[in-house]
Amino acid sequence: MDVIQRIAEELSVANKQVSAAVLLLDEGATVPFIARYRKEVTGGLDDSQLRLLEERLGYLRELNERRQTILDSISGQGKLTPALAQLINQADTKTLLEDLYLPYKPKRRTKAQIAREAGLEPLADALLDDRSLIPLQIAADYIDSDKGVADVAAALEGARQIIMERLAEDAQLLADLRDRVWQKGIVHATVVAGKEAQAEKFKDYFDYQENINKIPSHRALALLRGRNEDMLALTLKPDADEKEGHTVCAQWVARHLTITDTTKPAEAWLAETARFAWKIKLFTRIELDLKQRLREAAELEAIRVFASNLRDLLLAAPAGAKVTMGLDPGIRTGVKVAIVDATGKLLTTDTIYPHPPRKQWDESVATLAKLIAQHNVDLVSIGNGTASRETDQLVADVMKRHGELKFKKITVSEAGASVYSASEFAAKEFPELDVSLRGAVSIARRLQDPLAELVKIEPKSIGVGQYQHDVNQLQLARGLDSVVEDCVNAVGVDVNTASVALLKQVSGLSASVSENIVSYRDENGPFANRKQLKKVPRLGDKAYEQAAGFLRVTDGDNPLDASAVHPEAYPVVEAIISGTGKSIRDLIGQSQFLRQLNPANYTNEHFGVPTVTDILQELEKPGRDPRPEFKSVEFKAGVEKITDLEPGMVLSGVVTNVANFGAFVDIGVHQDGLVHISHLSDTFIKDPRDAVKTGDMVKVKVLEVDVARKRISLTMKAAKEEVAAAGLSPTRAPQKPVKQPKQPVQPQGSMANAFAKALGK
Repeated sequence: MDVIQRIAEELSVANKQVSAAVLLLDEGATVPFIARYRKEVTGGLDDSQLRLLEERLGYLRELNERRQTILDSISGQGKLTPALAQLINQADTKTLLEDLYLPYKPKRRTKAQIAREAGLEPLADALLDDRSLIPLQIAADYIDSDKGVADVAAALEGARQIIMERLAEDAQLLADLRDRVWQKGIVHATVVAGKEAQAEKFKDYFDYQENINKIPSHRALALLRGRNEDMLALTLKPDADEKEGHTVCAQWVARHLTITDTTKPAEAWLAETARFAWKIKLFTRIELDLKQRLREAAELEAIRVFASNLRDLLLAAPAGAKVTMGLDPGIRTGVKVAIVDATGKLLTTDTIYPHPPRKQWDESVATLAKLIAQHNVDLVSIGNGTASRETDQLVADVMKRHGELKFKKITVSEAGASVYSASEFAAKEFPELDVSLRGAVSIARRLQDPLAELVKIEPKSIGVGQYQHDVNQLQLARGLDSVVEDCVNAVGVDVNTASVALLKQVSGLSASVSENIVSYRDENGPFANRKQLKKVPRLGDKAYEQAAGFLRVTDGDNPLDASAVHPEAYPVVEAIISGTGKSIRDLIGQSQFLRQLNPANYTNEHFGVPTVTDILQELEKPGRDPRPEFKSVEFKAGVEKITDLEPGMVLSGVVTNVANFGAFVDIGVHQDGLVHISHLSDTFIKDPRDAVKTGDMVKVKVLEVDVARKRISLTMKAAKEEVAAAGLSPTRAPQKPVKQPKQPVQPQGSMANAFAKALGK
């Protein structure tokens, strides 16, 4: 119940809501299923709340398991007091729990332990208890050569080691000092001597300082990467004035020992002990802890940013069921061509060589025109890699020479296409097809339906994250997999056309069951209704319950099977039919009539107003796709290389990645430009995602171009008259209201400084 109550407080919801969600999760229900089909049970918890609940539930359960292990360990040592047990039971973080366990944790033989074995603990206690004692005099009583205490100095050193260890294992002192250094500490980065040339990409950090609690995620990860590559040295200073910082912290330790009068010999000796404890024991531990805290916070933020970008990319507008040609551009190796039908089935492939060294331009135009005409191609999807703009020109020439061919050309991101091409999944899908041609297939399909194609690629290979190879890979995979699952289930899946890769992301379906669905479909033909799914081997009642609502059967026996209405709720629809006197086909799509119905009239003991409301909305537009309408961007003719750019140019582009410091925009020159956060909007914003998201089509103006460093600085704050003169639409306003800063925003410096701050490279 402590776990339930704590999560409820964090989410600001009732205990019973959390308790119900936990029970469902423990029974094997998935977050998408609970969010969509168990609203009455959880009181309407949405998928975001449920994801946080699931994450916190795992953390708190691990915390409780560790808590019990610690209690058992200390109890087994005969040292568990009621007061200590209470502190351990009240510990609400793993850090605090480990701090409390530190004095009792089995450890290797320390100097303090050796001193205790030599009988020096009473000396340490005496000096702590009676400050009137003279250390040199009382220590003489503890000299014992047989125990390794040769003289007074050795006795006092042993007593000091015992006191220092106690201080280093004091949970409250550690917590106070750790918090103090987190608030005041400064991270100082310097280049490793002799590696200035090798560390050129970290040049902005050769002599860099910043408050540890203010370092943004991308900068922290850049610093840590530099350290891991042995290019940068990172040190932590307890304060801006390092000497003063150490002095203040040592004074905190002294106060912990209640040292008030250092004119007394014992107190003077204890003050020196406090200083040694801070420098040798406490600060060493705190520095490690806070660097770890910095890394973990940076990784969590990087994963959050990656997940947000991935969600936007997966939910990008699909071009739809149209015959599509995919072009994977290349120069020496040629342009790979693949054509897929409206369902994504491969029709044909080819390779053309329009670019140097072969320069078969006319032949390539003829080949493309022939293929487009032969297969009635509606869309040409061009990968945005090497030779993309040259290939775009080629397709434009086809359009110019063959006006009778009615098709559109669109440039798409080819990130991850090569990963898919060499994957086991691609090998199973196209065993006879050359690896290079598989990429062209992927480029064609990701225009038709980005979600259906991108699920075949490992999420971290899609290229919309920052420092994804530097973060905890297990946490990254877990976070990204959750995003993929949520996106797939939000859109729904056509069970008669979906691949195994797409099906296995559906709530309740494993990879093996997904393979069985495809095998059953291949052997028996398309599914006519959802009930047939129960005939699929290993698709049991639980899996059917979790998956059925997210699987669509179009043009089947029952119109409801093409909707998001769960089969278990079909009786509700039957009640609506009975109450209105209309057939299901007469109800579907009748928005005006359906909106007049009162959901409360059709509730029962199993389905309340939230579910009935969802059902009525679904009947308005069965299987509605939450993704936006498809649009494409046209890059400016004649601007194909970074050298073609000039300050002041107003261009169309598409947002390829959003980081905490700004957004990267593809403007068709093979090098994304950066719109710094200060140039995303005319009003102040804290988060770039308040203004743009991955996949947005935007208008930008070129600020500066650094050809040597391949850096392009852009702004979306183009003057209205410039935008109007160019016949463009103004930039869109932030998606949610934001507060103006209390202090005016500092003006943007030179591009070199802007990139130094923004990219940390």
